[in-house]
Amino acid sequence: MDRKKIVLYNPHAVFFDMPLALLAIGSVLDPLLYEVIIIDCRIEKNADELVLQHLENALCFGTTVLTGNPLKDALRMSEKVKRSFPDMPVIWGGWHTSLFPKKPLEDETCVDITVQGQGEQTFKELIEHLSNHQPLHQIKGICFKEKDVVIQTPPRPLEDMNHFARINYELVDVEKYFSQKGRRQFDFITSIGCFFRCTFCADPFVYNRKFSSYDPQRMADDVEYFYKKYKFTDLNFQDETFFTYPKQINEFATELINRNIQITWAATMRADQGFRMTEEEWINCKKSGLRRVLIGVESGSQEMMDWLEKDIKIEKVLFCAEQCKKYDIDVIFPFIVGFPGESDESVNATVSFVKKLKAMSPGFKTEIFYFKPYPGSKITSEVVKEGYVLPSSTRDWAEFDYIGSSGPWVTKEKYKFFQRFKFYSKLAWGQKRIYLAPLSAIARWRCNKNAFGFPFEKSIIEFLRPRQRLS
Repeated sequence: MDRKKIVLYNPHAVFFDMPLALLAIGSVLDPLLYEVIIIDCRIEKNADELVLQHLENALCFGTTVLTGNPLKDALRMSEKVKRSFPDMPVIWGGWHTSLFPKKPLEDETCVDITVQGQGEQTFKELIEHLSNHQPLHQIKGICFKEKDVVIQTPPRPLEDMNHFARINYELVDVEKYFSQKGRRQFDFITSIGCFFRCTFCADPFVYNRKFSSYDPQRMADDVEYFYKKYKFTDLNFQDETFFTYPKQINEFATELINRNIQITWAATMRADQGFRMTEEEWINCKKSGLRRVLIGVESGSQEMMDWLEKDIKIEKVLFCAEQCKKYDIDVIFPFIVGFPGESDESVNATVSFVKKLKAMSPGFKTEIFYFKPYPGSKITSEVVKEGYVLPSSTRDWAEFDYIGSSGPWVTKEKYKFFQRFKFYSKLAWGQKRIYLAPLSAIARWRCNKNAFGFPFEKSIIEFLRPRQRLS
């Protein structure tokens, strides 16, 4: 019996993380019935040609969609698919369709179905219904067109991650990702959702503060299987909040040690989660290969943290920083500035806290972003009520830059200050290089004095090494 072909497309993006969303939905399909083809335009130079080639006699075309440039590329590819195969069902999933279930269907003729939230079971049912020419009304978690009317079905509850089969990474060429990354770094995800309520984040809207994760034994079994199969040296966990249950992560770390899985690994950690870890658990995670954590701080002002409903105290951030310094664990500390109504005192507190963290360890990075109103977050709902106008169409959202540019509450002077501060703080307290020692000393002086006038060093370095756009 001939298998039915499913063509999945990963749009343009800067980084070379493996397409975990497409791998997840592709892995739930019966390989005896369906042939899943994943085409990643970041990896394949002739991605468009491959898509059209594989769509001959395919059942459907699907793509994952993230707001900004990935959305623009998904839209471009979907239009091309429809021009060549007008009757081919085009399915969109991902963050954008979870936040805008109906809008792509209302705006664009090249999109037939959108998927919301956790996609594995939804996609499985969707493919089975398309294969058997059955109506889509009973499938939870989708929107679709019927006689030019957009129909939205009830949401699908979050399913236990342990119910899903092991991810089939044979659907992509793993070695190509290692090559593009420049290291044998394997991407993996063990959980979905988040329990927390941060007002700047869309996660509470999409997953209703629900969370599901693999149990420690399942995590260790999968990692060991992939470790033996792909011989990776570093494991990059893409979970939103990996350390949600620190004791379970400690069990996983123990399994890595007992199974002699000799790798390094990196993951996300909330400061309150790290604060709850015992000394033995910190030591055990380090021993198992923990090399870096990402701890979202957002602000150096406790008042602002409370307004953001982070439910974290600055003292807990400092505790985690001290622990990471003690055990030689690198940290990325993301900050956000330019919130609506943010006071100068709050901004100054953030600047001071960034300096404090940077000075603690050359392995500490303090990424600073500007707040941009993104649908699904509590703050965005509030500013829209006050008159802020969001992009109105799918194509407008395709032009949305939520990382690289400043938001409407950042003055030109503040933007100039932070662009210079970000540059000089990285130069002042980054990894030590002898040939940069004089520039680092000047940069530290500039940061300590907030003296960023005439930034000739910045102009020269950025001319020689331009920064890559992230969105």
